[in-house]
Amino acid sequence: MARLCRCKTSEVSADRWGLTQAKAAEWDQVVLLKGAYTVVAAPDGRTVVLPFANPGLASGGTGDVLAGTIVGLLAQGLAPFDAAVVGGYLHGLAGEIVRKELGDAGMVAGDLLPRLPMAIQAIAN
Repeated sequence: MARLCRCKTSEVSADRWGLTQAKAAEWDQVVLLKGAYTVVAAPDGRTVVLPFANPGLASGGTGDVLAGTIVGLLAQGLAPFDAAVVGGYLHGLAGEIVRKELGDAGMVAGDLLPRLPMAIQAIAN
């Protein structure tokens, strides 16, 4: 996000919600800022902050799993904002399932994929 905004990482961290909302409006796109308490903002100002702060999700490839989850939801007909919120939530919940099973260290992207159906079932139940 810092590169896209041509600013410092510290500036992104200082106002994650505000920056995400501003860029969603400026770019006229749904913006998801991954991180502890992922922020999803729509151009119309709708904003959701997800309840997950899992350091295991900062490992390489986990963002690719998140992107694939969102695209899969878009392909199923969800609107972009809804797909980003639901995809982000499923991603975070799958990360929590992995953390419960394996602990805080050593999570890799491949650990998330088999937990996504578990996350979907947890929400459905």
